[in-house]
Amino acid sequence: MYQVRTRGYSKDNPEQRWALPDRVFFACGACHILAYAFIERYRPAAAKAVWIKPGPGFYGNHIFVQTPAWTFDYHGYSDPQALLDHFWRRARHWLPGWDGTLVEVSPDVLLSEAKSRTYDGLWLREPGQFLYNALPRARAYLDRFPAPR
Repeated sequence: MYQVRTRGYSKDNPEQRWALPDRVFFACGACHILAYAFIERYRPAAAKAVWIKPGPGFYGNHIFVQTPAWTFDYHGYSDPQALLDHFWRRARHWLPGWDGTLVEVSPDVLLSEAKSRTYDGLWLREPGQFLYNALPRARAYLDRFPAPR
């Protein structure tokens, strides 16, 4: 959902995208890779990858890890309802009337463009489709956060 609203920035420019600070990089198009790296490292019980799918006529996606007790994305850990409230509030700030649904996706989909396209409306970049492989960057970003309890 999040877009970099900086004059002269283009999501289609791989050098500009790669140069973004980590938090922005994983908020603006690489959230699925961070979710995969989290599940790969910790394999938390009851965790699932969740896609916020925009409603018809809207854009804005986000993928995060969810358990009954917490969620994880580029923010770190948060209360599940707090994350959703935050996302909906920000989406509606930029796109009045925005709505979406939650869709559980298999972790293997997070690293495969072809598998992601089997979900109506989902089209994810693979780690190697960034300027450099984004998976090592996601693994390093995880080091900033404690392991889940």
